[in-house]
Amino acid sequence: MNWFREILNVAISGLTARKVRTLLIMLGPVLGAAGIVAAVGLNESAKGDVRQTLERLGTNLIIASADGSFSAGQAPTLPEDAVERSMNVSTVDRVAGITEIGSLTVLPSQGGKDFFRTIPIPVLTSDQNLLNVLDAQMLHGRFINGSDESNVFRSAVMGHDLANDYQYLPGELRTIDVDGETYGVVGVIEKVDLVPKLDTAIIIPKSSAEEDFDVEQKPTTLYVRATEGNVDSTAEALPMAINLGGDEAVTVAVPSDLLEAQGAVDTTLRNILFLMGGLALLVGGVGIANVMSISVIQRSGEIGIRRALGHTKMTIALQFVLEALFVGVLGGIAGVVTGVCVIYLVSSILGWIATLNIPLFLVAGGMALIVSVIAGLYPAWKAARLEPLETLRLG
Repeated sequence: MNWFREILNVAISGLTARKVRTLLIMLGPVLGAAGIVAAVGLNESAKGDVRQTLERLGTNLIIASADGSFSAGQAPTLPEDAVERSMNVSTVDRVAGITEIGSLTVLPSQGGKDFFRTIPIPVLTSDQNLLNVLDAQMLHGRFINGSDESNVFRSAVMGHDLANDYQYLPGELRTIDVDGETYGVVGVIEKVDLVPKLDTAIIIPKSSAEEDFDVEQKPTTLYVRATEGNVDSTAEALPMAINLGGDEAVTVAVPSDLLEAQGAVDTTLRNILFLMGGLALLVGGVGIANVMSISVIQRSGEIGIRRALGHTKMTIALQFVLEALFVGVLGGIAGVVTGVCVIYLVSSILGWIATLNIPLFLVAGGMALIVSVIAGLYPAWKAARLEPLETLRLG
């Protein structure tokens, strides 16, 4: 065991004596292991965020909208009694409609008018049960209510992102300009992940929209909650129930399907990043082989002296294999730690809950170790073939 301990010490000394070279050849295993860990970890974290969103908002939301193009400043509409027709489908639990008003300009009443004039803001009217159907909440204030409708109040509710853009403060008395009419902001809706359009929209009462902008109160979109386990059958039945053989074409979408499709895209991206991490490992392995081969030439004098002192070809080869092994171990550990840091950093920025795959750490570290050892075999063989007299002369 003394001879092995001696070779071990020589191998460690060979690495620590040339710190810059050691760090350079470690880059390959570090980047490869970090890429593999980060790719899979971020993918799992993203999928976890999607699952949480689906659990929070449900998978039974269906969006039915009029299929067509804008005409005369108005979005394509559904029949006026589309909500009632939808409720005739036995698997429908609850429904709310919105009407999107086209060709209106929304501006903050004070400051930034020239900037915001170029940004289209959706202006909507909606049924009062919209938040209940979407399982959404108010962030500040209140939603449009019966008093707003019956008294034709110029009240407005802002989406979460729009409120941030307008720098709205909770409880602030704020007015906005809707196509020349002044509306008072009464509330802000929390983010609606399944319906991101609402995050940048303004919702006003139907009565004031009809009086100020002569809006035809036909819904452009319905938000439908199906009963548990009946999403597909409800989605198939809705177009016929809403249309009833009329001219209005109806398009149906299930937002949760889009989120799940996003998860599939994330998996594809994960696989690409995983392959890139593996490629980095291979390139790193080539780098290890190249740098260690040069090191054999530079250390030929050292090798010659050790051979003259009685070290066999096997011990010389073992020394270089051990150096490659240490590079793989240290590079694998550093790569795993780097990958974990990337997962936590990106997850914190995007608001995800970081998900760590512990067995993957062993896989990534093991791959770095295996590639490094394989890469070190050629330099080890090359060093073992050097003859003592030749190495002393070259050294």
